[in-house]
Amino acid sequence: MDRFCRIFAQVRPVIGMVHFGALPGAPLYDADAGIEGLLRAARSDLQALQSAGFDAVMFGNENDRPYELNADCASTATMAYLIGRLRDEISIPFGVNVLWDPMSTVALAAATGASFVREIFTGIHASDMGLWNPDAASSMRYRNRLGCQDVAMLFNVSAEFADSLDRRPVADRARSAVFSSIPDAVLVSGTITGEAAPISELASVKAALPDMPVLANTGVNHDTVADVLKVADGCIVGSALKIDGDTWNPVDPNRAVEFMLRAKAARRCRQ
Repeated sequence: MDRFCRIFAQVRPVIGMVHFGALPGAPLYDADAGIEGLLRAARSDLQALQSAGFDAVMFGNENDRPYELNADCASTATMAYLIGRLRDEISIPFGVNVLWDPMSTVALAAATGASFVREIFTGIHASDMGLWNPDAASSMRYRNRLGCQDVAMLFNVSAEFADSLDRRPVADRARSAVFSSIPDAVLVSGTITGEAAPISELASVKAALPDMPVLANTGVNHDTVADVLKVADGCIVGSALKIDGDTWNPVDPNRAVEFMLRAKAARRCRQ
């Protein structure tokens, strides 16, 4: 929690997603646009989010469908290269997420100087990618071996594209994860990218973890951000900021500005 507070001095941070286009080796990779095309698109999204006043950004490979539980080395290497090219232009804290591979995510954070990571670190899940059985102990020890103990670990406790085989309520799973794995924050997600978890579910997790940062991880939009920030300690947003609200489109600067205006108004109301 100290890591989270050091990174996010702003109360209830709003983190905007920079979704890289499909990376080399992925089925949707655009070989004609190439690496420079990926860089141009990421730079445009980053500039839009920073100009809109987001508190942080997170780089992710959402376009690398179908997703892998053990990420291709080319994906992680390309993400590191692109973030390195953008590094001098990043003026706010940034995080990384290599779907759906905790070890690669931690390695990418170490290589790029990221402040935080997001992943599924705990639990066991039946997913579109097969049986999902991450190991928080290995991930956290790997972080320390790589010398990046200050990197905050944001635990997504309700996996997208999957169903937990642990039938306890999500609040109980979250409370257990905090006790056994000491995350820096807990994230609550909907069933897939761009879909929200019920507010009641978010509230139940926060009630179970009053002293732990709990963030909404998916599906927050312009119409719901005020209600979400009444309950949650922040949010991560991607799809709602895109042109036409479509996950796979570029960030719309106007939508990004309007979202942050509403988020800041909601935060003022909670002060």
